[in-house]
Amino acid sequence: MPKRNGAVHVATTRRNYNGKVYETFLLRRSFREGDKVKHETLGNLSHLPEDLILHIRNRLRNGKPIHSGAFEIVRSLPHGHVMAVLGVLRQIGLDKALGSRPSRERDLAMAMIVARVLHPGSKLATARSLRNETCATSLNSEMGLGEINDRELYKALDWLQERQPKIEKQLANKHLKDGSLVLYDVSGSYYTGLKSDLVDFGYNRDGRSDCPQIVYGLICNAEGCPVAIEVFAGNTGDPKTLGAQIEKVRKQFGLRRLVIVGDRGLITSKQIDDTLRDEQGVGWITALRADNIKKLASQGEIQMTLFDEQNLAEITSEDYPGERLVVCRNPDLADKRKHRREQLLIATEKELEKIVVATSRKRSPLSGLDKIGIRVGKVLGKYKVGKHFQLDIREDGFSYKRNTAKIEEEASLDGIYVIRTSVESQEMDSAGVVRAYKSLSHVERAFRSLKTVDLKIRPIYHWLDKRIRGHVFLCMLAYYVEWHMREKLAEVLFDDHKREEAEKERTNIVAKAPRSAEARKKDATRETDSGLPVHSFQTLLRDLGTLAKNRVRMVDTTAEFDMLTQSTPLQQRVFELLGVKTTM
Repeated sequence: MPKRNGAVHVATTRRNYNGKVYETFLLRRSFREGDKVKHETLGNLSHLPEDLILHIRNRLRNGKPIHSGAFEIVRSLPHGHVMAVLGVLRQIGLDKALGSRPSRERDLAMAMIVARVLHPGSKLATARSLRNETCATSLNSEMGLGEINDRELYKALDWLQERQPKIEKQLANKHLKDGSLVLYDVSGSYYTGLKSDLVDFGYNRDGRSDCPQIVYGLICNAEGCPVAIEVFAGNTGDPKTLGAQIEKVRKQFGLRRLVIVGDRGLITSKQIDDTLRDEQGVGWITALRADNIKKLASQGEIQMTLFDEQNLAEITSEDYPGERLVVCRNPDLADKRKHRREQLLIATEKELEKIVVATSRKRSPLSGLDKIGIRVGKVLGKYKVGKHFQLDIREDGFSYKRNTAKIEEEASLDGIYVIRTSVESQEMDSAGVVRAYKSLSHVERAFRSLKTVDLKIRPIYHWLDKRIRGHVFLCMLAYYVEWHMREKLAEVLFDDHKREEAEKERTNIVAKAPRSAEARKKDATRETDSGLPVHSFQTLLRDLGTLAKNRVRMVDTTAEFDMLTQSTPLQQRVFELLGVKTTM
């Protein structure tokens, strides 16, 4: 129900502390929302002279508005998004995790976390946005930071990096427990600055093979809440990071039992044999590579009759002693792979046909095994389906045709994937194993947010190894705040705010996770059930930023006070969902 415009008045609050009474004078607006009377604080008048506060109170009480010419706006700063992010940071106890005692370094670290969520940028840009004379938001005044220089932020970043083990342990104590699922995945970011010991060339996920990179591994709980992150040298292979992370979880976090969930490129057979199999209390859930699935099929272990009644079946194999293999078939995924393969085959044939024409033209025909082979190799390297063609390269010609046997052999396994686990069936059934493996999508979402969508961990501006580690850890803490905000704000975001109910009604764990009816309605109408607009996380922050903190001065006096602009219904709902009070 929309709220009615209410009366503005001056409210007085009193509190006793050490035998003294402290009074606070707040400019408030009262309004009725349905059957409830609510109050919104517009400004804090406490630092104004008593006679001026009395004058404002009397004017408002008598119902006579104060003439607009009596005030002037000295400055207006975006404030609502600062209040939301900073409020959640404190609400989830991250300020206490950073340090139990207030300090300059802790305050600056908090400011950098909030700034990373609001406006990702270099530390120099962050320092500039926090300075009093160039403040981009109300963050400085809200936290009482005062004057800030660049070196202070770097010092605070070093302070934060040194405290990383203690902070991660507190997060682990809060979000992990014995027997927990631990989601782990690895990503990397390219680096364009001066070379450090961490930076090196390796498998580049950013498509920047011309740049060195760093690698980092992220640990999350089963719901995708980030707990810890570790930076590795850029040439470190994904599997080689696993042992160090398990040691961290067991020794630093004190977990005696856990189930580590990782993808097929991370938890390999070699890592299972070398690292996991002899670790008491450590289970694993991962998946088989395509060549391993093909081998099982050739041995007759995987047959299509397994999926006559449902889309998953549990098998065992002598190649995987003491493990359970859950074979899944997703018809939708099978159709997509079939369609994608056909597209690649057609695109390859189109390019190969150009080579055939070039070898048969009358004027300057393409000839020679080496020249023709190079052209063919480039085409096959581009589309990656060379195994599906039979090629005939000659000195004076070239021909090709599809290898239908190979294509049919691959097509028979379309949509099939196999999950391997050491977890006993009494502890987790087949559907639970599939669900646990699919929860890795939470970590993939975290990487998307960290790298591109929200927090922009790259480009990396730092030259020193400890600063690179500190920067990555800072970005993880920013995502920790964002994750909690998203959980609370799902109703007004495009996220599925009823996903738990939809998951309970789900009958096919192999198929793509369904969106709830409420979420589909939200997608179609772009509105919530109460008629509020739906946002992405970033556009919602920008909307909250329109709630400004104004510095108001009484004309012909030196008296000044802060006053908020009136919040919109959407902004009010956001603060209700976050549990953050809109006070000065």
